[in-house]
Amino acid sequence: MRGIVRPRPEGGYELVSGHRRKRACELAGLDTMPVFVRELDDDEAILIMVDSNLQREKILPSEKAFAYRMKLGAMKRKAGRPSKKNCVPVAHNFSGQKSRSILAQQVGESQDQIRRYIRLTYLLPALLQMVDENKLVLRPAVEISYLTLEEQGLLLAIMGRLDVVPTLEQAQQLKMYSQDRQLTETKMKVVLARKKPAAMQVTLKKDRLKQYFPQTYTQKQMEDVIFSLLKGWKSQQEGVGAGDENE
Repeated sequence: MRGIVRPRPEGGYELVSGHRRKRACELAGLDTMPVFVRELDDDEAILIMVDSNLQREKILPSEKAFAYRMKLGAMKRKAGRPSKKNCVPVAHNFSGQKSRSILAQQVGESQDQIRRYIRLTYLLPALLQMVDENKLVLRPAVEISYLTLEEQGLLLAIMGRLDVVPTLEQAQQLKMYSQDRQLTETKMKVVLARKKPAAMQVTLKKDRLKQYFPQTYTQKQMEDVIFSLLKGWKSQQEGVGAGDENE
């Protein structure tokens, strides 16, 4: 498969697509590589370059984020320019669809997911690296991206000192405080210190339950009996509590 180049105004050519093939040729000791020469403006070159990068088998969240942002920006600029043929905005050639909708169809992601990825480009590099390394989950990272860069820097320092990573709920609280201009170092520490209550889990051993039920009872029948008894016990406890208050 050939690469794609465009002529430079000052002479020579600029490689638009095929950077990995160029590197492979260099490693193989080849001096030349077959390419297609095309007349492309900056936005057309960006669209081809981004599409080429998105076809890679493995792509980091940060790479996908900047690729989506660059492509969406180029698409919007192209849509705002008159068509050379009919002087009608290019957007009309997209059947009235918005650029993000078209991009979603092209890359197989939802518009909301594309928006989330693009938000990652507003993170500090250190936080974005944590997303790439799976140390910070996408959704909390998106919420954190709405913090100012100064707030993000402070948050990063506190995360390091407390050895914690914000949950989605915590990140949403931080965003809310930031938008209300009330996010301080103290509030960051308080929010990050809050732990999600541990889920209640009760294990009933089968061997112990079998002595109370006929062997023909199914698991559902046993559960129905247990919850019926619990319901009666709860009503009894509530009745006792009410009686105590009346004394």
